[in-house]
Amino acid sequence: MPDFPWDKLTSYAERARRHPDGLVDLSVGTPVDPTPEVVQAALRGAADSPGYPLTIGRADLRQACVDWLSRRFGVTGLGLDAVLPVIGSKELIASMPGHLGLGPGDTIVAPALAYPTYEVGAVLAGARCVATDSLTAVGPERVSLVWLNSPSNPTGRVLPVDHLRKVVAWCRERGALLVSDECYLECAWDGVEPVSVLHPDVCDGDHSGILAVHSLSKRSNLAGYRTAFVAGDPAVVGELLAVRKNLGLQLPGPQQVAMRAALDDDDHVAEQHARYAVRRARLREAFEGAGFRIDHSEASLYLWATRGEGCWQTVDALADLGILVAPGEFYGRAGAEHVRVAFTVTDDGVDRAVGRLRASSG
Repeated sequence: MPDFPWDKLTSYAERARRHPDGLVDLSVGTPVDPTPEVVQAALRGAADSPGYPLTIGRADLRQACVDWLSRRFGVTGLGLDAVLPVIGSKELIASMPGHLGLGPGDTIVAPALAYPTYEVGAVLAGARCVATDSLTAVGPERVSLVWLNSPSNPTGRVLPVDHLRKVVAWCRERGALLVSDECYLECAWDGVEPVSVLHPDVCDGDHSGILAVHSLSKRSNLAGYRTAFVAGDPAVVGELLAVRKNLGLQLPGPQQVAMRAALDDDDHVAEQHARYAVRRARLREAFEGAGFRIDHSEASLYLWATRGEGCWQTVDALADLGILVAPGEFYGRAGAEHVRVAFTVTDDGVDRAVGRLRASSG
């Protein structure tokens, strides 16, 4: 197994905590605002849940997933057999290669800068992981699974429809399963509109060989509920369901009810989006004023920042200000001169970070 990257930040976090005004943690994208009341009420109402939940999930929840993808992102043609609720997207991503029977002799492709769990899933299955943004660089070898991540974690980059179409075509020509991690699809800024790989403009209405992964952790402040789902090719969803039933991987019943309430309500998403927009704008201005350049970052909940030095040098300097950020190296060698700055922090935290950055720049 790769080392757990966050363990390398421990000493910097300890130093940042010693700042007279305390630590401002911008390293992890953990929601800090309240879980929406509509969701809390649904959870309370479903608290009496003595029986085992079904792995496949409630029919009304799966319908809510289908309706949400249609309403928010124009995805058409999904049936209830094309949706599977899961216990958080990280668990699904890490386990998917093994659950689909991949192993030694299989190649998995992930973005050059990517969520480390894509590689973890390959390692757990015994498969080879290739980190690249150029599928032509893979050459003629057989590829079993291709991960996409748009909007990207950590860069916030959004892939255009033409690019997505080319990836779909390549995977179909090569017989590779395409899995798109779309957990930040509702977290876009400045008029950018990310597109799901399941949208007919991308896949021509044919979901065969394609899956999309969605999470409610970020858009609904539900990280603690571990609510997510995968949708797409019913045959592949069925394979995952068969394995997960045998393993007892069941999203708890009360969380299923709460998840449906969250998917059915758009108002709380707009309110949270507005909060993040303000925090993002303030932190971006402060980091740019302190000599940083912000690359991409048109979506997701992060700023991809650099000032042309090694990422650990930046982490070190910001720790002296009581600010903790994630080194770009965590996400791949291409991130060696960047840091990831999360704006999932309280308004007070933003105030303190902005003040320290302004003071440091003179």
